[in-house]
Amino acid sequence: MKVLFVLTSHDQLGDTGKKTGFWIEEFAAPYYVMADAGVDVTLASPKGGQPPIDPKSSEPDAQTDATKRFNEDKALQEKLAHTHKLSEVKAEDYDAVFYPGGHGPLWDLTTDRDSISLIEAFSKQNKPVAAVCHGPAVLTHAKGANGEPLVKGKKVTGFTNTEEEAVQLTNVVPFLLEDKLKELGGVYSKGPDWGSYIVKDGLLLTGQNPGSSEEAAHELLKMLK
Repeated sequence: MKVLFVLTSHDQLGDTGKKTGFWIEEFAAPYYVMADAGVDVTLASPKGGQPPIDPKSSEPDAQTDATKRFNEDKALQEKLAHTHKLSEVKAEDYDAVFYPGGHGPLWDLTTDRDSISLIEAFSKQNKPVAAVCHGPAVLTHAKGANGEPLVKGKKVTGFTNTEEEAVQLTNVVPFLLEDKLKELGGVYSKGPDWGSYIVKDGLLLTGQNPGSSEEAAHELLKMLK
């Protein structure tokens, strides 16, 4: 089985002068769930090469078993430093696609033509599309076969307005993901802030926050089997 992970290439947190990128836990936890189950994982990003890591996800209070394992895993760090260019990967070569979050995707992957085409191709080929935390932002410009927003009428979740408020980025992000998914006709639901919460609707799988990433990966494995 082959799964494509798509990471952000964006490292600027709006106009704050601070850095962003992908959130380590949301990449590492699902990666190890997949790799430990024998899945062949390919990494891609819009620009290729090393995707930026959100510095906050390296802080002591953001550490989990998966991030600690990643910190010691030179082979995975090396693989991560050489992600494929998104324009060079094709949906037909993979069984599913997974989008980790972090704030970066809000700025680049959301409107990236290659990413949008890729999601639409996975959807057309009846293959799972999974995203966690801010990752579901990548779905907001994708269309279903009927030309309507892909999320319209679908059960979805993603980083909540109150979680965004808690990290004090409500006025920094280009849009609030919870509001955007609802606006597009998504049937949005959420669990308690920071708790693991995932939603599956057919072959679309979304997770609410960093703590949902491992559960989402286990669910994706089940969908693949």
